[in-house]
Amino acid sequence: MRLGIFSDVHANLEAMSSVMEAYGTEDIDIYYCLGDVVGYGGSPNECADIVRDVAEVTILGNHDAAVAGRMDYSYYYEAAREALDLHARSLTPENMAWLKQLPYKHIVEGTGVDLCHGSPVRLEEFEYIFAPDQAAECLPIWNELGHITFIGHSHLCKVFALRPGDVEELPAEDFTLEDGIKYIVSVGSVGQPRDYDNRASYTVYDSDTRSFHFKRIEYDIEGAASKIFGAKLERNFGQRLFIGV
Repeated sequence: MRLGIFSDVHANLEAMSSVMEAYGTEDIDIYYCLGDVVGYGGSPNECADIVRDVAEVTILGNHDAAVAGRMDYSYYYEAAREALDLHARSLTPENMAWLKQLPYKHIVEGTGVDLCHGSPVRLEEFEYIFAPDQAAECLPIWNELGHITFIGHSHLCKVFALRPGDVEELPAEDFTLEDGIKYIVSVGSVGQPRDYDNRASYTVYDSDTRSFHFKRIEYDIEGAASKIFGAKLERNFGQRLFIGV
């Protein structure tokens, strides 16, 4: 079974549309979204509509939780809070109700695949994993992890191999799972990449061959940025799309 796994759309319709077009060539059996459908971008309803339609399961991201009133985001910086407030006012009742019921975690039965937005430790706190020491916090629950855990949140493409008592960061490139190792893979971001590659990020996992693939696709960045500027959101949310930070 081929899984299309993506994350952190952040209301970027242009990026989401390009990713779905690219997925059309990948013979995907089932799609999963790892959260943060909203926040930052200019098209929250349009992106929510697409994700609701295509994804078998969508995981709750921190921006989704904030917009849906499921977490306190008063400590976020002002521009981020303003974007979340705008999206909360803009979402249709159907999309708001959808965000309110999204799960923190999902196990894809029979595949060894776990899905969550941030670290699988303390799920409701949405903690980051972008370095080996953060991945090492998962070692105490090594036996509870799936063979591979897919996460988003950091907007970075990362791979960590976990053995009992040891964590190794691997290159962010295609690989095949090995026995005796648990993997944590950060799939990057569709709508707000932060690894100095401004192309939208998405991934494919084949559960039969246990092979994983990072993918990137160009999209209409100018169009996405213009919607951010037009919505009078923080200009930096649009400007950083051009450089991928």
